[in-house]
Amino acid sequence: MKPSQRLVAAVDTSCGTFEIALDARDSPKTVSSFVYLARKGVYDNTIFHRIVPNFVIQGGDPLGTGTGGPGYSVDEPPPANAQYRRGTVAMVRTMAQPPGGSGSQFFVVTAADAGLPPQYALLGRVSSGKNVVDRIASLGDPASGQTGTPRATVVIRKIAVSGG
Repeated sequence: MKPSQRLVAAVDTSCGTFEIALDARDSPKTVSSFVYLARKGVYDNTIFHRIVPNFVIQGGDPLGTGTGGPGYSVDEPPPANAQYRRGTVAMVRTMAQPPGGSGSQFFVVTAADAGLPPQYALLGRVSSGKNVVDRIASLGDPASGQTGTPRATVVIRKIAVSGG
């Protein structure tokens, strides 16, 4: 993955399509893995399994449970000053992974500021379709707390990457 490449991921969901401008400059390994998984169809027909109102929407788990992944991990710590604000797209890490560790799961920040420490590999930013992200976020159940069980199923039909 060349840092100068301009890549866009179109996330086609059952609520509409939003686009992510991928950050190959600051996160080349993370972006390369995401692009590989998208082009292999790993994200096709998966769901946003976690939707926490005014925090994040989370998807990319091939199992749809929050426990699945691609069978490998990528380690790429984010910059020490990384901030996770509305529209930021970053990779999920487990507590067992080092800062910047990731598999296939990603999240989109829907809060003004998620207040997260710089421990999540950055993928990019939502560049269009913020209304679609908001529509997905509106399906979170406040009663589910941080588990984020959605009130309705949101399917990621396909993630298509263009550019590069």
